[in-house]
Amino acid sequence: MDRTIFIQRVLIVYSGVLTIVLRVLLLTASSPQKKARFDEIDVKRINLIEPDGRLRMVMSDKAYVPGLIVKGKEYPHDRQTAGMLFFDDEGTENGGLIFGGMKNKNGRVQSWGHLSFDQYMGDQVAVLNAEEDEGQRHSGI
Repeated sequence: MDRTIFIQRVLIVYSGVLTIVLRVLLLTASSPQKKARFDEIDVKRINLIEPDGRLRMVMSDKAYVPGLIVKGKEYPHDRQTAGMLFFDDEGTENGGLIFGGMKNKNGRVQSWGHLSFDQYMGDQVAVLNAEEDEGQRHSGI
């Protein structure tokens, strides 16, 4: 076999393989994103955001809970509990679900659960609350 014919055949095979690889890469890169599925996931915080990046809901442990968020800007806030916070269309907190419980140094129980919805740019208007602190229990709507 002539050396020129051999080199041409190698180049033809090489260009064919390269074309196929390039097509596969381009087709898989342009496919729509698929949903991730998990049997179990461990996280410290989950931020649910709108396509434009606005925060709509946060679920977090007490170490990662955000401060007070008003119109997308975060301000310091003394929250010491895990839970879920809800945000309106403008990125302002408008309710949430918090919960916790433990025995204090004296062995007395402290526990709480609180679900609330806030008025526009204001505080709670609908609340479901239950708490126990050193033998005293309170609950209400």
